[in-house]
Formats: sequence, structure tokens, C-alpha cells
Amino acid sequence: MNTSASAPPLSVVILAAGEGKRMKSRLPKVLQPLAARPLLAHVIAAARALAPARIHIVHGHGGEQVRAVFTDPALNWVHQAEQLGTGHALQQAAPHIADGEVVLVLYGDVPLLRPATLARLVDIAAGGELALLTMRPGDPGGYGRIVRDATGKVARIVEQKDASSEELRIGECNTGVLAAPAGRLKSWLASLCNDNAQREYYLTDVIGLAVRSGVAVTPVQLADPIEALGVNDKIQLAELEAVLRRNAALELMRAGVTVADPLRLDVRGEVMHGQDVSLDVNVILEGRVVLGDRVRIGAGCIVRDSEIGDDTELFPYSVLDGAVVGAEARIGPFSRVRPTTRLADGVHIGNFVEVKNSTLGEESKANHLSYVGDAEVGARVNVGAGTIIANYDGANKHRTHIGAGAHTGSNSVLVAPITVGEGATIAAGSTVTREVPAGKLTIARARQVTLEGWQRPVKPKK
Repeated sequence: MNTSASAPPLSVVILAAGEGKRMKSRLPKVLQPLAARPLLAHVIAAARALAPARIHIVHGHGGEQVRAVFTDPALNWVHQAEQLGTGHALQQAAPHIADGEVVLVLYGDVPLLRPATLARLVDIAAGGELALLTMRPGDPGGYGRIVRDATGKVARIVEQKDASSEELRIGECNTGVLAAPAGRLKSWLASLCNDNAQREYYLTDVIGLAVRSGVAVTPVQLADPIEALGVNDKIQLAELEAVLRRNAALELMRAGVTVADPLRLDVRGEVMHGQDVSLDVNVILEGRVVLGDRVRIGAGCIVRDSEIGDDTELFPYSVLDGAVVGAEARIGPFSRVRPTTRLADGVHIGNFVEVKNSTLGEESKANHLSYVGDAEVGARVNVGAGTIIANYDGANKHRTHIGAGAHTGSNSVLVAPITVGEGATIAAGSTVTREVPAGKLTIARARQVTLEGWQRPVKPKK
């Protein structure tokens, strides 16, 4: 993109007023999730990559829901009370745009456009021309066709419903995305009429108006039409999800990550990684994920907004959410590590163990069937199978402190707030409610009694 000081300011207009009836959802179409983000979020991110002076979003159906999701005050919201076509939608935004700017028109349900593609359009428009993004899809059905004159220049766009049989044979199609000098675009918008089958004001009619006014229309044809695919129903949403999934997997593999099956990896955010990282099948990476060297993630794991140190392994079907894990740790299988948890180097979290809002020191272990919540656990602590830290009294959360080298026996319960001293041992089956002294064995369980002559009750025969 032209970033010189002489380049005119850029205004991006995102048309996002459609109802999306084919989604059959109470959620507005532009809020439908793609890779764990609303469709509109992908479009806004692409627009922001161009460093525009302003982003205008034209909204209509479900507008309040959409605005509630996107609360950035830098976004300018423009209401389209009646949906009378794409040209009418852009007319609503026109008063907010200065004549000396360049306008780039995007769509809230076309989420895969790359900033590099859009920058080409903006550069052309900055030179005074109208830049039009076109494509040659395998099936042109439903798209407006690019009509060229005898010299091969773009003459106009004809919508499918208004096209002749000859025009329907044209393979080059309109994506709807264009860029133009603002002053000229606003004058063309003012000349639009709705003399067509749909009785709508088509933005595509701007192309013919530009040609008649002597302004060059420069087409930019996509190498891959997938980039301009829109979303109208849940089938198309799934198709785009598959495109993003494969693209993300290919990017990771090109960077050296071993991906067991690129069709069974979901990346829904940003992944930073070291060397020799390995991802098994059905792994989901969400938000911001940082993976150190030689990290191995097993089948079915979910990692969200977490950092994992060198040589750490996640065994299958484990969930990390908002956690920081050190080097050479072992997590899982079937473990859940919840937000604000920090696991030091060499920590082991085993099968069916849940850790929440806790820190575990170096080489500490909780290998089986345990819950560690709101706890500060020292180094080389062994949390026995079935240990529960009872951190919640029904109204408030309480902290537990476990000193280095302590051991909790199987099936023990630590009722917070409580402190367990360094090197302390809690006997199996104990429920401790007071401080556990350092270096000593603490037993807190009922005495075992056998009642002679006792008989189990017998159900009466029917």
C-alpha cells in the first residue's frame, strides 16, 4: 500500500446491514463465528492492517447486537434503516467521508480477503482510478458479470437477474469489493437509480457511471477466488472454516511444525512456536498460544491463551486455558488446567486432575483424580490420588499454601484457608481443617470400627 505522505487518507466502509435469513439464527449474520471470531471481526482486522483514517460500518438488522460486540470507539457506525441495496447502503456512509479521501468498500460477510490484495486496490484508487476486484469462480452462478468493451476494458457490471443469456456465459465475476476516490464515488452514488429487477440501488452501477465520466476502471483479478467467498448459510460458513483450517496448518508446517493431519488441526488465533513442535490430530489452538522448542501436544487437546515451555508434553484430551507451563512438564491425559495457573519446570499433572488459579513449584506432581484450586504449592510436592483442596465455602474462595516437599495422602481433603508446612505428610483419607505442621505426619480421620452382629437390611419380598 502507498504509505507516502502525499497519499490521500483512506476510509474503509464495511457493509454489514444484511439480515442473513438463510443462517436461520437469531444471531446477525456478521456475528456468526468463524475460527472462534465473528465474521465481521475478520473483515475489521483486514481493514485495520491498511492503517485507515476511519472505518465506517453500515449496520441494519441486529445492529444493536453487533455494536455491543464491537465496542471500539474508533469505529464509526452508520445506520441503514431500510435495506434498499448495496448502493443505498454506501449512500448512508457518504456524508461521513471527505472528498479528498480514498474509499475502500468491504463486506461484513466476506472474511478471507488479505490486506495485500486490498492494498493493491487502494494504491490504484489513490491514483484517481476506480479499482475493481474480480474473480473467475468455477461456478459463476449468482455473481454479477464483468462486461468488457471491444478493446477489453471494463464497461459495466450486470447482475445475474438482469443478465442476458450471452452475458451469463461470461466467466469473470464481480466480488463487490472496490476502491475509488471519494469525491468521484460520492457523485456516482448520487446518480444511482433502482431501475432493475430487484428495485434496488446497485453499487455495481457505479462502474458504468465511472466509464461514462471518463474515469478508468482497473480490474484486479484474484488468483484464488476463495479469497472473496462470502457467507450466506451454515454450509458456506463451514466451507470457509475448512479453508482457514487448512491455511493455518500449511503455514505452521512451512515454519517447521510437525502436523499429524492438517485437516484435523484448528487454529483459532495466533500461534508462536519454537523448533520441532509436534501437533497430533484434532488439536485446537485458540487465542494467543506460545509453544517452546520440542513441545508435543497429543490428540484432542485444547490450548487456549497459554504458554508452554520447552520439552513439555500434553498427553491426549487435555485442556489448557489461560495457563503458563514451564519446561519439561507432563500434562494429562484428560487433565484440565484453568486460567491464572502457573506450572513450574518439571511439574506433572495427570489423568483427571483439575488445577485452577494455582501455582505449582518445580517437580511437583498431582498425578491422579485431584482438584487443586486457589493454591500455592511449593517444589517437589506430591498431591496424592483423590486429593481435594476445598477452596469454596459457598460464598467466598480461600487460599491454600503447601510447603515444599509436602505429601498429601490419597483421598485427603484440605479445607481452605489452610497452610501445610514444608515436608509435612497428610495421611490417606484425612480431612484437615487446621494448619499442618512442617515435617510431621498428620492424621485426621475417624477411627475404624467393626460392629459385630450387624446385618444389612433386606428388602421385603413383593
